[in-house]
Amino acid sequence: MSEIKLPLTKVGATTKSPKNLIIFSKPKVGKTTLLSQLENCLILDLEEGSDYVDAIKLKAKTIEDIKAIGKAIKDAGYPYDYVAVDTITALEEMCVPYAEELYSKSSMGKAWFTSGKAQYGTILNMPNGAGYAWLREAFTKVVEYIKAWAPRVILLGHVKDTMLEKNGSEFSSLDLDLTGKLKRITTSNSDAIGYLYRKGNKNIVSFKTSDEVACGARQEHLRNEEIVLSELNDDNTIKTNWDKIYID
Repeated sequence: MSEIKLPLTKVGATTKSPKNLIIFSKPKVGKTTLLSQLENCLILDLEEGSDYVDAIKLKAKTIEDIKAIGKAIKDAGYPYDYVAVDTITALEEMCVPYAEELYSKSSMGKAWFTSGKAQYGTILNMPNGAGYAWLREAFTKVVEYIKAWAPRVILLGHVKDTMLEKNGSEFSSLDLDLTGKLKRITTSNSDAIGYLYRKGNKNIVSFKTSDEVACGARQEHLRNEEIVLSELNDDNTIKTNWDKIYID
């Protein structure tokens, strides 16, 4: 290791924009259409949601498809500025067979494909939730693999309603639709988490942290802000404002 020079003054920030961004919303809000307007962004379509959108896009149905796409991107010299996964909710389901593959290669899972799968059906049915640890490992490996494809990655997700209690009263909170600890790991590894919603002819992404919506951002220009990400013009064209999120 080369000699370490300790900093004695503040080191300047190297970027102001999120490298790892999560946007989640209810269905049919227009996430895919928004991404199609982001310059040089590859949409990795896992839900057949890009058929009606002109975009830089590729479909994947299995982890093997994702591995093949990653190899092609590497061989092409990593040509994209952004990669968007549409959606990580679908990616979690796709990672179940991969989790079983990883488990079968461990000392405790050698018999998975000969007897274990016949007994439990899926690794997620193993006793005491043991299979979910392997799902988390599989999902994390795939997401980290995809993050190497471009300098900036956007993870799209669905929303789920979670019932919470505060001061003796229950209320509904909008949250990212991922399972348990996997949600915590994924969000903690992200720079910003925005909830996208439609109001009139505008799509607005909120980074405001509240009891009702689980989101937020590390970046000063996004923290506790709401941004009009797109607006439908009178001629039915869409004006997008990605430059308000990616400012450098």
